[in-house]
Amino acid sequence: MRSFSSSAVNVALLAANVAAFPHLAMDGLTAPLAADVAYKQLLQRQSTTNPQGGAPLPLTPPPFDAASQLINVAGAHAFTAPGSGDARGECPGLNALANHNYLPHNGIATIDQFVSATTEVFGMGADLALFLATYGAVVDGSGTSWSISGGPHVGIGGSHGNYETDSSPLKGDLYQYGSNSKLILEQFHELYDMQPDAATANYNLDVLRTFRNQRFQESIDKNPLFVYGPFAGMLVSQAAFTFIYRFMANHSAEYPEGVLNKDVLKSFMSISGPETNLVWTPGHEQIPNNWYRRNTADAYTIPYFNTDLLYFTASNPQLALVGCNEGKVDTYQHIDAATLSNGAYTAAQAAANPICFATEFALAELPGLTGLSLLSGLLGSLTSALGSVTKNLGCKAIGSVNTTALALCPGFTLYGGPTAAVAPGVIQS
Repeated sequence: MRSFSSSAVNVALLAANVAAFPHLAMDGLTAPLAADVAYKQLLQRQSTTNPQGGAPLPLTPPPFDAASQLINVAGAHAFTAPGSGDARGECPGLNALANHNYLPHNGIATIDQFVSATTEVFGMGADLALFLATYGAVVDGSGTSWSISGGPHVGIGGSHGNYETDSSPLKGDLYQYGSNSKLILEQFHELYDMQPDAATANYNLDVLRTFRNQRFQESIDKNPLFVYGPFAGMLVSQAAFTFIYRFMANHSAEYPEGVLNKDVLKSFMSISGPETNLVWTPGHEQIPNNWYRRNTADAYTIPYFNTDLLYFTASNPQLALVGCNEGKVDTYQHIDAATLSNGAYTAAQAAANPICFATEFALAELPGLTGLSLLSGLLGSLTSALGSVTKNLGCKAIGSVNTTALALCPGFTLYGGPTAAVAPGVIQS
């Protein structure tokens, strides 16, 4: 794999995180604050008496209100298994929302329905919810709605390369397994076994950061067509990991930041059975009983998500760089951000604010991706949603993108899945 200097990238990551989001700064990026009283209190809260896994925690614990945070899973929201005509796909959280009728049970929903369900049940910030729902509907759906499964221009299942992508936490790489919706039990065990003590298990952001790095390397080592793109890779694939803890953890007065134990993880991932014989039942993801969501005062917004991205890239600067395998395993090469953005962003600038680079790249890529003009009515809602993100973060615009730079990636596609031929030379777990 091509070597690169990470010093500038690491400096940019630290500076951007501390300067832009001091109220959410994570312990892994705030070593200079070690003498601060608040930081010492944070370290004390992360002592070994707490659930294992350390986890970066906010400097100020979020509030907890049992009445408002308890999610109803009875009556109209009782679990109902999907029928033969119901779409269930790559995202376990969206599958669970449909199974509990917070989304339409058939798995096809409008932008407003996605925003309402994800903010109400998971505590996703309205800005992030609108951004993701609008992108999905316009780029991969009908313009106003989309499926949580489906093929190209229908839903997530057919969005391989522009939304769904390789190196998923638990689902197989499309060209490695021939499916992007199949849960690979070996990958689940890899995560599950990282917390061996059921009494103290907590699959928090610290655990997931380690797991994310392992999965990234596994795709390099096993998928000859692995692609880590500007938007689907740098942004969406990271969300697949951060969302596990941020949206599935169970909150309490004792642990207002949330704890994600073994039983809750299994429920959300549709895994059942004893430790020695775990079984995956496709599409049966459930919200557990007595499960408490994030507090509304602690909504998972775009700036919050950006801080988590920086926490991930601090441990592995490759996550802030676009790249791919060149048709064989372990042939991973980086693609310079300056080349992709026609000089608008350097590699260090893209690494310092991955949401800016990824979002601006998506904005500039939309006409080629959809075949529509940025002035068209259909793209208006999406460009507005993306524009609000970049404006609020003070992002530098990308005038045009150079997608020909991705030609060295034989696995690069903008619309693929949910099934495909298994690529020659893959290694399956």
